[in-house]
Amino acid sequence: MAKRQFVSFPFSDLYKIKQQVLDWSARFNTCCLLDNQLYPSAENNYECLVAVGERARLQSSAGSAFEKLKSFSLEQDDWLFGHFAFDLKSETENSPSSLPDFILFPDLFFFVPEIVLLIFKQEIQIGLFGHHQHKVWNEIENGTFIPKKNTAAPGNIQNRISKSEYIQVIEKLHQHILRGDCYEINFCQEFFVEEADLDPLDLYRTLNRISPSPFSAFYSVDKNYLLCASPERFLKKKGDSILSQPIKGTAARDLENEANDESFKAALAASEKDQAENVMVVDLVRNDLSKICETDTVRVSELFGIYSFPQVHQMISTITGKPLSHLYWTEMIAKTFPMGSMTGAPKKRVLELIEQYEKTKRGLFSGALGYVKPNQDFDFNVVIRSLLYNSTSHYLAYFAGSGITVNSDPEKEYEECLLKVAAFESIIKNPYQ
Repeated sequence: MAKRQFVSFPFSDLYKIKQQVLDWSARFNTCCLLDNQLYPSAENNYECLVAVGERARLQSSAGSAFEKLKSFSLEQDDWLFGHFAFDLKSETENSPSSLPDFILFPDLFFFVPEIVLLIFKQEIQIGLFGHHQHKVWNEIENGTFIPKKNTAAPGNIQNRISKSEYIQVIEKLHQHILRGDCYEINFCQEFFVEEADLDPLDLYRTLNRISPSPFSAFYSVDKNYLLCASPERFLKKKGDSILSQPIKGTAARDLENEANDESFKAALAASEKDQAENVMVVDLVRNDLSKICETDTVRVSELFGIYSFPQVHQMISTITGKPLSHLYWTEMIAKTFPMGSMTGAPKKRVLELIEQYEKTKRGLFSGALGYVKPNQDFDFNVVIRSLLYNSTSHYLAYFAGSGITVNSDPEKEYEECLLKVAAFESIIKNPYQ
C-alpha cells in the first residue's frame, strides 16, 4: 500500500509562513489548522499542524458513531483530523438532548486529508501521496489565495439567558448540590448574532492577534466554521503515556499594571473556591483515566498550576497514566468523553441537569478537535473560547460557562463568563482592531 510521503523545506520567518499557510489552507472546503502560538511546552510536538482536502471522510450522528469511527480508522492507516461534538454524550453517557442547535456541526466528523503540513520553528514538512510537495510549497511561499474582504461588524450580540435568569438558575443548581444531586456542574450560556455576514478568515486573524492560545484552531467543514482560541487540552496519547490537563479556576489580567496582574495571579493560586472546583474535576478525570489505564498508573503530575494567557490567568492540573494496550484509540476517547472540566461531577447526573437548565445544544462547543497519527497517537483540545459560524444561515455564536459549586457566588460566576468571552465581544463590535 502506498504511504504518505513527507518532504522538508526550510524557512527563516515563522510568522510569515504561518500567515501564508493560513491564507492557502482557508481556500479548501475542509480545513483543520491547529496552532500552538509559540507557547512553550514539552507536550507540544508541532508549532502548527495543518490538514486540507479530503481523501476520505466520516460523518456520523450519535448512536454508533464511535464504532463507525473505529472501522473508518482501521481502514485508513493514515493521519486523521476531526472533531467530537458535545452531544456525543447521548452515546457515551446515555444522555440525549432535545435542545435546539443553530450551528449544525455534525456530532462526529473525521477526514483523511489530501495534504498534511507539519510546521516547526524553521522547517515545514509537506506530506501527501505522490511527488507534488514542491508544487505545494511554491503555492504557499509565493501566493495568497483568499481575497481580503473587509469584515463589517456582524450585528447585535444577543444572549439566550438574561442575567437575572442566569442568577435564578445558579440558585436552583445550588439547591441540587445541597440535596446531593451533584458536587459541581459546568453551566453554560450562549451568546449569538443573527444575519451575521462576515469573513471567517478575517475574524480568525483578529482573534489570533488579541487572544493567541496554545490550542488555537481554524476549522471548516461544509461551510461551518470554528474559530478557536482554546487554552485547554482534553486528552493526548503518545506511546505508552496518556495525559489530560483540565482547567478550572479563572482570574482577570491587568496588562497595564504588572503589580496588579501579579496580585490577581497570586489570588487565583490561593483561592480555596477555585482549588475546590479544580480538585473535583481532577478526581473526575482520574476516575475517567482509570477506565483506560493500567491499574495504579494514574497520577496527578501537577495540581493547581497557574498559567497566564492574553486575556486571563488559569488554574490547570495535569493527570497522566499508562493506557491499556488492548484499547483502540477511539475506545479511549469514548470512555472519557465528554471531558470532566465541561460537565462536573458526577458526570451522568450533571449531564441531565445541563439538559434541564441550558437553552441550546452546545454542539461543537465543549467538544474536542484534534488529530490522530497512523500509530494511534493523538492529541485533542477542549473546544472553549471559540466562535462558531454557520455561513449558510449567517448565524454566529459563542458560549461561556463556569464551574458551579456550593460556594459559588452567582454574580461572580456571571462576571467570570463575561471575562472569558470579552475578546469575542470586542472583535464582533470592532472587527478592524
